[in-house]
Amino acid sequence: MNNSQSPIEELISNQNPFAGNIVVKTPQIWDKGFPDAPSINAQVSDAVFEAITQVHQKQRQTIGITITAEKGLGKSHLISRIRHRLQAQGNTLFVYVNKYDNLNQIKYQFLDTIASSLRSCGSSPEVMQWQELAAALINKAKDWHYTPQQYKDTLFPAWWDKYSQETVERLTNSAVLPSNPHIHNPYLVKAILWTLSTDYGTYATHWLSGRELAQETAELMGLPNPTREDREAEALGTVRQILDITSDYKVPVICFDELDTTDIDDNGFTTAQVVANLAKDLYNNVKGCVVLLAMYPETWRDQVKTLPQAEAVIDRLVSENAKREPITLNYLNSDDVVAIVSCWLQEFYQEHQQTPPHPLYPYEENQLKEFGKQKPTVRAVLRWCAENFKLPEQPESPPVEDSYEQKLAYLDKIEEAYKQKLAYLDNNLDYYWNEKYFIAAALKFNLATLVGETVEGVTLTGIAEIEASSYLDFKIIGEENNKTVKIGVAVFQKYNGAGVVTTLKHLVNYQKFDITRGCLVRSDSISPSAKKARDNADTLLKAQGGEWVLLREEDIKPLLAILMVDNDNQKLGLTSEQIQDFIVTQKLALENHLLKDILSDPSHQKRSEMFGDGLPISVPGTV
Repeated sequence: MNNSQSPIEELISNQNPFAGNIVVKTPQIWDKGFPDAPSINAQVSDAVFEAITQVHQKQRQTIGITITAEKGLGKSHLISRIRHRLQAQGNTLFVYVNKYDNLNQIKYQFLDTIASSLRSCGSSPEVMQWQELAAALINKAKDWHYTPQQYKDTLFPAWWDKYSQETVERLTNSAVLPSNPHIHNPYLVKAILWTLSTDYGTYATHWLSGRELAQETAELMGLPNPTREDREAEALGTVRQILDITSDYKVPVICFDELDTTDIDDNGFTTAQVVANLAKDLYNNVKGCVVLLAMYPETWRDQVKTLPQAEAVIDRLVSENAKREPITLNYLNSDDVVAIVSCWLQEFYQEHQQTPPHPLYPYEENQLKEFGKQKPTVRAVLRWCAENFKLPEQPESPPVEDSYEQKLAYLDKIEEAYKQKLAYLDNNLDYYWNEKYFIAAALKFNLATLVGETVEGVTLTGIAEIEASSYLDFKIIGEENNKTVKIGVAVFQKYNGAGVVTTLKHLVNYQKFDITRGCLVRSDSISPSAKKARDNADTLLKAQGGEWVLLREEDIKPLLAILMVDNDNQKLGLTSEQIQDFIVTQKLALENHLLKDILSDPSHQKRSEMFGDGLPISVPGTV
């Protein structure tokens, strides 16, 4: 510590509230969001809140709203604002959809997303939205007024002690169904009530997402197992019933985000087109809900408006706009930039109990207003703030080597943060499971600590970008048996679509991308209908000596957790070098089965045709 610095100068020197927070991540929609300046694009969020009020007061049955904005302009910030305002009010059920891994099974995936969204907390931090719905069903049937917390912690356990597994059967048949004659699926009611159970709540949400249970568990809970063939066919019907039940108590707000991808289904429709048709179906068949879509202007223009029967789709996606056009977000002006920065800094200084010389410190108001004249995006403002968050004319001091005591202290600090991130991922890994770039960044960050080491016969000399391809994430350069090896690594988690075809097409082009071996990192099979992708995979694995390494939770979770710590390094008062030292000390990378499998020669591995499709897969830990 520099003894000449004041506490606030020390804070600014060691922590940066903007670093790592330039892009909204899915957990920030659900959990603690970004500091929000509510005046920014207030006309858009106000339109959404007004739509919810109209539906809640039965003035309208269903409302569709589409928001368009350029990249980085603040769509996800706005959605985060809406989610957190609604969470505080407690009269809505919020569903956030931003992953479309298999467009050919969009209805089943939508059911899965609804189930996942309802697993998130509602108006109370310890209660799932599913449990709020279960409490509402019982309260209506019994004319009671207990809270979801009371049912979960006291009433349901007491009933279980008295009636065991008959508890749910009694509640369903004797209370909920007689008071809700419009509900035609008793199994759906049973599963919702089972979410109140400590022991079986997880199984209930698993079943509600359309997945199978072990037969013994399904029989105990009185729930029929869906067949794989029935999942897609029955999924939308289940979704409608869930939303219809919900709308008796709360307004479902269904938000579709991140529609601007290049993926296509087997019929040639893009993500935005598939989702637009799904939204139209919801509008037509679900009562009492608000459907919200967010996309780029060109996605609306070039994809949604070119759909077959586009007029019918547009009428529903912008149902409140007489001009039949989406609501657009505005670029920021000088006052907006000042409002955003002021809001972020106010939260930062309050959290650390510091009083700055003025609310915008260490920036100057005229500096921010000048920047605002450029009409920047929200993302550009946050990036600029992250790059310029420093003391005025702060001199750079040479690095001082850590003492032994200091090293022990920061290693303990990192270990504590690392354990917290692991615990967080135990419950939230789903948010990141298909995040290609985040998973690739974790692999790359941890592999960098192995440069100079020999692992699985490869002496690593560097990690390099592959600038000619956005589908290949990076290459590992090293020496093996006195020869240079260059392993091109591509993470691809989505089930199918154009992306998997292109990824594998690039991965087999060794000459163009200057690699000697291709490595696909993936957790699931390739769709049987994706013939080109499967042909390329066959070429990679059998003709070109490449490999497909299975992505498993237990292997990637530690790598993601330590990357998340590094992303927060400035907030924690740490450096990337200290975190890399922790990785080396704990052998997180050196002993990680996934990294070892990526580096090992596929010809020396025991591989499994685990998906039954003739493609040999390398399973980490079986080298």
